[in-house]
This record gives sequence, C-alpha cells and structure tokens, in this order.
Amino acid sequence: MRWAIAAAIGWTVAGCTAGGGGPVRAPHTLRIGVGVGDPSSLNIHLDPSPITDYVAELTQAYFARYDGNGKPVPELITQIPTRVNGGISADGKTILWHLRRGVRWSDGAPFTADDVAFTVRAINDPRNNEAQGTLGWDLIRRVEIRDPYTVAFHLSKPNGDFLPLYFGTAANEPCILPKHLLGTLSDINTADYNRKPVGIGPFRVVAWRHGDAIELERNPYYWRGAPKLERITIPLIASQDTLATQLQSGEVDLWPLMSPSFTRRMQSVPALHVEVTPNYRATHLDFVFTRPLVGDVRVRRAVAYAIDRRKLIASVMHGSGTLHDGPVIPLDPPRVNEPVTPYDPAQARALLDAAGWRAGSDGVRARHGTRLVLAAVYPASTSELDQTVEFVRDNLRAVGIALDTRKFAPSTFRAPASAGGILYGGRFEFSIYPRTLMAASDVALTYGCSTIPPHGMNGMRLCDPRLDAILDRVESSYDDGARRSAFRAAEARIDAIVPTVNLYVWKGGYAWNPRVTGFHPPVLTPFDDMMEVDTR
Repeated sequence: MRWAIAAAIGWTVAGCTAGGGGPVRAPHTLRIGVGVGDPSSLNIHLDPSPITDYVAELTQAYFARYDGNGKPVPELITQIPTRVNGGISADGKTILWHLRRGVRWSDGAPFTADDVAFTVRAINDPRNNEAQGTLGWDLIRRVEIRDPYTVAFHLSKPNGDFLPLYFGTAANEPCILPKHLLGTLSDINTADYNRKPVGIGPFRVVAWRHGDAIELERNPYYWRGAPKLERITIPLIASQDTLATQLQSGEVDLWPLMSPSFTRRMQSVPALHVEVTPNYRATHLDFVFTRPLVGDVRVRRAVAYAIDRRKLIASVMHGSGTLHDGPVIPLDPPRVNEPVTPYDPAQARALLDAAGWRAGSDGVRARHGTRLVLAAVYPASTSELDQTVEFVRDNLRAVGIALDTRKFAPSTFRAPASAGGILYGGRFEFSIYPRTLMAASDVALTYGCSTIPPHGMNGMRLCDPRLDAILDRVESSYDDGARRSAFRAAEARIDAIVPTVNLYVWKGGYAWNPRVTGFHPPVLTPFDDMMEVDTR
C-alpha cells in the first residue's frame, strides 16, 4: 500500500536518492517519519498524540506560532496581547484579540470571531471529549465579539499562561475549530472533521489511510501565500527502528525529534544531516496515586533511588541524555537548578523496610501477605524503550520490587480515557513513556486536581490541594518574577510528593536527507516555519 501511495504522489521506482539507495521522488514532495503508528484521531482536541500534533502544526488554525528561538509570532492575530499595547486589561481579567482580516479556512470559508467563540464553547462543553480538559479555559466566563475581527476573553481571574494555552501551537494546545462545519453538531466526538480536519495552516489534509499514511497538500487559501512544498506524506510507521532504516534508505526524508538512542547511528550515515537541538522532552516514570502499592511516598522515593539513571543513559541511550528531576525540562526559564536524586539502592531498601515491606524467600518484598509486584505499562515503539523498561526491571528487582510489564500500540496507549486508552485508564502502578513539559501550564495540566481523566491529562490521578494552590499562583500572574518565585515553590512541592521519576532528558534532534532544503529545526515546534522548506 505504501508504494501505491508513493506512486500517486509522483514517486518513480527507478534510480536512487541523493543519499544512495531508494526511490527518486518528484521535487516539492516531503515524507515525514514519526514512528508511533496510527493516531486515534486527527483532531488535536481529541488526541494530542505526536502525529496529530504535527498534522495540526502543518494544517490548523492558531492565534500564534513560534519562531526558531521559541518566541510567539502572531498568526491569526495581528499582535500578541500585552498590557502595554492594551491587549491585557489593567486588572488582567480581559484579553483582547485582534484577528487578521481576509483569512480563509482551507475549504475557502471565511475565518471570523464566530469561529473563536464557537471553539471556546466547544472546549468547555462537557459533551466533547476534550483530551486536555478545560483547565485555563474554564476561566473564560464570557467571549465578547466586538466585531467580526475583534474578540475579547473576559476571565474570572488573570491567566499568565494565556499563551500558548489560548490557541498557541506549543505544547499540543487546541486549535481553532471551524464553526461552519461543526457548529450544528451536538458534539464533536464523531464528526467527519476528525478524520479530515479543515484548518488555516500552509497545508491541508487530503487523506488518512489507517495503517498506511496521512497525506497533505499545499493549502491554496493560506493567507501567507503558497509554501514551496506541494505535498507532504506522513507514513504511519509503527516502529522507530523501521523508521531509522527507511530514513537511511531514502524512503523517509525527515525525522523530527528523533529518539536520542538513534542519534549516533544517524550521525554515522554520511548522506544524512543530523542536528541535535535542545528540547523539552523526557522519558519518565509516572506513578498512579490511586493504586495502594505506590500510595506511600516512601515506596515512590525508593523507586527513584533504585534506578541508576547515569548508567541507563550510558548503556541504553549511548550517552544521548541528561539528568534532571524537575517537572519542566532545563531549557525552560522557570525551572530551578536542583541536585538530582542520586542512585542509592541502600537508601531504597531502607525506605522500603521503613514502609513495612520485607524481602521474601524469592527476593520480592511483601507486606501483610501482599507481594510488591508493580504493574507497569508503556507504548510499543522503540527498542530503546524496551531496553529502558528492562533496565528499570533489573534495578528494582535488586531492591525487592518485581514488575509486571505490558506494552501497547501507541494509539491504544495514548487514546482518551473515554475511548479506553491505557495511559489515562489508571489500572497500573506506573507508566513509562516520553513526554514534553515546557511551561507552568503544562505542569498544571499534568498534575492538577481538575485534570484527572476523563477531564484532562493527569493520568497519575494526583490531587494535592497544596500543589494546586501554588500552581494557581503561577497561573494568575503576568509578572515573570512572581511566576518564577511561585514555580520554585511548585517544584519543591513536586519533589516532596515524588509523582514522577525523569529517567532521562532527551538529547534528541532532527535528521533529514540531502533532498530537503530550507529546514531549520526550531526550539519548540517542529513545523511552525515551513514556508521555505522544499525538496529537490
């Protein structure tokens, strides 16, 4: 099937790529590999998985995109609201958005303030399976349409996280939805739009062939003009090991946010361009707080002490990783430079002893007749993740903790709770998977009481009122100094609770073959600057 699609977009099967070995394709066509298989939806509101996020960046409607330095750039608004330019009121409770005129959806329909108001209603509508919940959106008590190109959000309290939360491309945030297509539906959960979304990005969705590929084409109505690329194909490759092979053979042109363990392998291929960039991604272990076996913080902290993360990075990741314990990855300004938890199996054993867990004849600890066997889940995508799980298993076994591990197809693993998704179902002691955390708003979405599934992405089911109050102080301030101070308190509280063990922060990057031109990897969002990207 993959070759049939390739033929449809102009491949020929004779000859080789500039990298050697592989079919020659027509210029202005790009194949982007991700290596996580099929998403459950192409609507970012319902499925914030990596592929859906990438498709949204390329095709969807946003107030702001981000430049190479991670700074917001107006897209469907004419300026970023501030107090200086009058976009944020003196009391911080009104945010004024000036919309760009003459903008059309990718089906040709006009974009207006009605679309913005409709989308806010849709996000806050409990009938819709909003994957990230309504945190921050529920502060919008009224959307005022002053004219077709001016809209005001009236908030119940200030929201310093208004970007990227309110329609920014960073951090898998929701896009603006077309009212003319969805406004008459009772909910958006089963809309045809979810399979072939209409947006305002430089490209638009042509087709989604499950298990095969997602195809995009140049959007003829894009307000900035025509991008150089005519077509983009995202093959739905389930394995990153397969993706690495296809990048080397020329079947795939570009691998964004490549898994760190593949960096050296790709750097050894002379024809490939590999750029390792700072990023906010970490592979981590998240506990589920409603599970009794990990309900005691001493058990969670023992797990953190028991894992030799430096050895993990050296052996499994081949050195392509760094250590950090905070909830936000070190690239982000609000984070605090704290010492990392050391590898200390003796301390792990002491904590488990103190919690009443005694080693049995087989080495596995038990208490009151219950053995300390933890269920752990993870997505099936890379051999590196398999090796990471086995490394964790060996380390925990050494202190008397056994693991019962299961892996799932990425689409099943990350599916919304309403669709039976594993990650948000909470029927395990911990999960291991990569996640991106880049702002205080992401921390609230991940750790907040109000975002426990099905109302959001807090798959840990952590609800700590003290942490919630601190994060509320972060969110409600527009002052950078006050936000940093509150965030330091949030980090200290998270360190005390131990909801997460960051196994390694990625030193991943991008790899692409010589036919790709004009691609410059940004700090935050892979595909916010695609107008000059092309292929020979």
